[in-house]
Amino acid sequence: MLEQQVRPTDVSDSRLLDALRQVKRVDFIGADLAGLAYADTALPIGYGQMMLPPILQSKMLQALAIKDNESVFEIGTGTGYFTALLATLAMRVETVEIVPELSAIAEKNMQGYGFVNVKFHVGDGAIQWPFDDRVDAIVSTAAFVTIPEHYLHQLQVGGRMLAIVGEGNSMEVQLVSRLAEKEWQTVVMLETVIPAVINAEPKPEFEF
Repeated sequence: MLEQQVRPTDVSDSRLLDALRQVKRVDFIGADLAGLAYADTALPIGYGQMMLPPILQSKMLQALAIKDNESVFEIGTGTGYFTALLATLAMRVETVEIVPELSAIAEKNMQGYGFVNVKFHVGDGAIQWPFDDRVDAIVSTAAFVTIPEHYLHQLQVGGRMLAIVGEGNSMEVQLVSRLAEKEWQTVVMLETVIPAVINAEPKPEFEF
């Protein structure tokens, strides 16, 4: 159903469409919202958090263009739906969630899918995360006022970070690509409005 919804919105990547068929959004929301699982709207998942609208999620994933040999770090696990899509596309996924109860729900929701390439963390994604190594892609499912500089330095050369950036009713999806050791490129994908990252504070703009 969701695959048919996103096709008219220029989401055409075959691996992503396969992932949307495989991972059922309805498995990651409360039973009381099952009838809205495939509506193009943000859905409450408890603890003051929201699941992003499905078309926005699909466009974000297509922009990241994750390969099956890449590692991904996700900020904001939620109930695990976006995490499961990432796990279907990537070789390895690490995900951090500040709300312990949501992280536990996400792990439970994903058990039926048999993923073995996901590592869950409980912690604050607004601060620098202790990576073992650089990663190929970073994605945030909540908004930053500005993209944290430390995350850009934790990308591999050729890596990408996708985040929703801004405040209030002025937000945009930005894709930052690391072109070289000291060179980044930012592309604005689209405008949207979503909840902010918990504990995210305004930071000075990063100079490219």
